[in-house]
Amino acid sequence: MKRFARLEQIRRMDPHAEATAILRLTSAYEFPWDYTRALELALYRTYAVPSIGRLLAETAELTDRTQKRYDDTSLLLDAVVEHGFDSTPGRTAVRRVNQMHRAYDIANDDMRYVLCTFVVMPRRWIDAYAWRRLSQHEITAFTVHYGTLGRRMGIKDVPETYEDFETCLDDYEAAHFGWDEGGRRVSDATLDLMASWYPRPLAPVLRTGVLALLDDPLLRAFRYPVPSAGTRALVRRAVRLRGRAVRLLPPRRSPHFARQNREIKGYPDGYRLADLGTWPVPGVRGCPVPHSGGSAPE
Repeated sequence: MKRFARLEQIRRMDPHAEATAILRLTSAYEFPWDYTRALELALYRTYAVPSIGRLLAETAELTDRTQKRYDDTSLLLDAVVEHGFDSTPGRTAVRRVNQMHRAYDIANDDMRYVLCTFVVMPRRWIDAYAWRRLSQHEITAFTVHYGTLGRRMGIKDVPETYEDFETCLDDYEAAHFGWDEGGRRVSDATLDLMASWYPRPLAPVLRTGVLALLDDPLLRAFRYPVPSAGTRALVRRAVRLRGRAVRLLPPRRSPHFARQNREIKGYPDGYRLADLGTWPVPGVRGCPVPHSGGSAPE
């Protein structure tokens, strides 16, 4: 197989009717490592919105059970990509996502912003660091797939085009990024989780490397020190060099899905999609976390 054969295949597909199939080829064959890193960054960014970071801290899901929350989120999102929206696993995954969100009072604008990160951050990461840039077919497919996910989650006013998703994300971050103690706790717990995947002596290096990949508004929101220009250049150049090295490798012949990632550590004996995620607090009706905001999607 030639290095760009799969891209040629993607360009022969319909990015609207076959959006999920294109996303599957892109994420599981062309860029499995990059797509995983991009979604990690996408979810991480949401902690810098105080209403989101505070809620996540108060539920303790991302501070006390960080690995499980990481695993469950990755597995549920990727089940839809691997199997499709109308498959039994796809329907189960979307149902579990909706059941979890309905347990809390979450504003529609926050839900829509999180959805925007799933569209925009993979494109930005892959274009910056992967072995090739995304094609317009792939960008459209990402937009259509996650637009469908948003509507199945009951999110209102889902953007229609990639440009609309990007504008929504940038405007929301400019208006809402800010300091919150809970958001910082969730951020620290996530950084600690990422460091735990590697030998302990590497933890400080990995933390510095992650911070060097973050932009200034995100660093300011968490009140992290801004890495030096030299550190940033070194880390980003190293990630780009990895992409150039991958370009020289033969194309992947078998898919690599999130369930195969070495970072998924909580289910050595397997799992059932219907059992993943959080569940309502026994004996508590309505949102168990007191806070102001909109209502969860119906």
